[in-house]
Amino acid sequence: MTSLSHWVLRHRGLVALVWIAIAVAGGVNATRTVDRLTYEFALPGQPAYETNQLIADRFGGGGDNDPLLLVTRGPDAQESAAQVAEQVGRAVPGTRTVTSADPGGKDLTVRDGTLSVVVVYPPAASGPDPYVAAQPRIEAVAAKARASGDDVELTGFTLLSEGGGGDRSILVEVLLGGLGALIVLVLVFGSLLAAIPLVVAAVSILGTYLALLGLTTVTDVIFVVQYLVALIGLGVAIDYSLLLVTRWREERAGGLLGDEAVHRAMATAGRSVLFSGVTVAVSLAALILVPLPFLRSIGLGGLLIPLFSVATTLTLVPVVLSVLGPRLMWPRRNSPPARNRFWTWVAQTVLAHRWLTIVASTIVLLALAAPVLGLRLGSPQLSGLETDAKASRVISQAVASGVPGGVLRPVEVLVPADAADAAATELRGTEGVGAVVSPPDDAWRAEGDQLLQVYLASDPASDAGGSALDRIRSTRAGRVGGSPAQDADFVSAVYGNVIWVILGVVAITFLLLARALRSLWLPIKALVLNVLSIAAAYGVTVLVWQHGYGSELLFGQSASGVITIWVPIAAFAFLFGLSMDYEVFILSRMRESYDEHGETDRAVVDGISHTGRLVTSAALILFLAFVALSTVPSVEVKILATTLALGIVIDAVIVRGLLAPALVAVLGPLNWTMPAPLGRLLRVDPDPRRRPGGGRSL
Repeated sequence: MTSLSHWVLRHRGLVALVWIAIAVAGGVNATRTVDRLTYEFALPGQPAYETNQLIADRFGGGGDNDPLLLVTRGPDAQESAAQVAEQVGRAVPGTRTVTSADPGGKDLTVRDGTLSVVVVYPPAASGPDPYVAAQPRIEAVAAKARASGDDVELTGFTLLSEGGGGDRSILVEVLLGGLGALIVLVLVFGSLLAAIPLVVAAVSILGTYLALLGLTTVTDVIFVVQYLVALIGLGVAIDYSLLLVTRWREERAGGLLGDEAVHRAMATAGRSVLFSGVTVAVSLAALILVPLPFLRSIGLGGLLIPLFSVATTLTLVPVVLSVLGPRLMWPRRNSPPARNRFWTWVAQTVLAHRWLTIVASTIVLLALAAPVLGLRLGSPQLSGLETDAKASRVISQAVASGVPGGVLRPVEVLVPADAADAAATELRGTEGVGAVVSPPDDAWRAEGDQLLQVYLASDPASDAGGSALDRIRSTRAGRVGGSPAQDADFVSAVYGNVIWVILGVVAITFLLLARALRSLWLPIKALVLNVLSIAAAYGVTVLVWQHGYGSELLFGQSASGVITIWVPIAAFAFLFGLSMDYEVFILSRMRESYDEHGETDRAVVDGISHTGRLVTSAALILFLAFVALSTVPSVEVKILATTLALGIVIDAVIVRGLLAPALVAVLGPLNWTMPAPLGRLLRVDPDPRRRPGGGRSL
């Protein structure tokens, strides 16, 4: 690391020019990068996905694209629905519609005839909104009907799940997260040094977007990556540069001047940054092992975040500190004490009550994690999408009045045309099925097959809906598609072999930490605590979003009833790596202190007193970034943001601030030991103090 810092400072002009060029290129091409992202959650080889692809190819839409719905209300609702369906067919050629007049569709009109639903399948396009071209024309039909005195409202699962917020640039979330980070950094530094982490974050994010553009030329990259790159990139880059700048300021306060302070900070904090970044990258790279294209793209895209953050921190920050560092200390010229008094008191209190801290913290974490045992994965239920918007109220009224709950997300069954009547009869007799419609139009037949619409009696994301879907698939009436069936296959595809991915991440992370910390038990402890921390974050997310404790207060929305399928695996990858950031920051400082004097309790106090404020500030910045992410209208993104924000807070406060130091204190000398075979395998000296002149770790 010392050699790198000397090389960087010898070529400071070149380093600065390279990063400026990367940032400019990334900024110029950012919009192009976003435009090249895909919105398809492909599940190759899974039966529902393959059926949905077949439906989309043959019929021009449907499959995993849920329909739009037109709800008509009034004394002549059924007649109005028929007229609206006819007008939509003329306004958007190629549109397939289902009304209560179709065979089996009588339940689309409520018994008193005052409300009727038209199911609309316009031609679907690729991209974030499959109905972007058709929807305005359908809305125009509804508006024309309203002008004629009819009560017609456009709704649908996709419209409700997006929260009615429309498209919004990721720049909004970045600006919100950056504003929160600036406030925290000003409080930490009290000087212009606060600008360095923000500059580094901007360069890192733009550089990652540029690399992401290159990645899109060789593979599909899912749209979720843009949020993760922007906001996790903001947090991680600030974390790393914050650590390095803080250590540089500390070394200057200790008497080192000029570039010597930079070299010393790189030799200590710089090494921590390197190992932290590699650990985060490894945890994200684990997603590449999952045999699903969109998760691999999250892994590949996410892998770029820590790599660029580490690169900018270890090259650009030393240049800025060398050239401008002392001048950026205005207006606070004097560095604060390296040992924070509050965190010194916390560490001493933990040591005085180490067993009580361990027991109390463990009980709290287990209590928070307990709800995860009832975790249910899927797409949000209708009850979790309810708002005051008219589009939400009318469909809720329709379902409450007797329209099948599965009308928003139909199950589609592809059957031979000559067996359609028999298949429809069998499906209608299946428990949990609310209606089976066999539209007579030729638009519902292709290549000798008929497409049946199956509306479950209950919400497809509910327990009853899931059981009904299983019974439909067991009938073997035909090929079963639709978004509910694809959700079920999604769960088995993503989580069927997830244990091997987790074990791979744990094994590689253990080896990296064992080498970085020259210890056997410190990495084991860190991994166990990570499991507890992530489980607690999952548990609270289940309470908030699945059961609704606080969802109304925090987000103004009812419980979704389920957790979005891809959130747990994506959150695991990011939280695992981010939590290890804090662990490396704290334990490396403890290891450094122990190498100097050989006393565990003193090393605990030294480590926490030097890094407690840093870790808390870094966690607060990430927390604010995820709060910004939660303002995205999409319910799925809100659930992800909730999990990440909770995970960061729980980890920084309970795990790293209390439980980790207490466990280090209890383990005593075991913390600093490494079996000789493992030491030889990792090519590290487990006790550098035996070497002449001693040694210092990270």
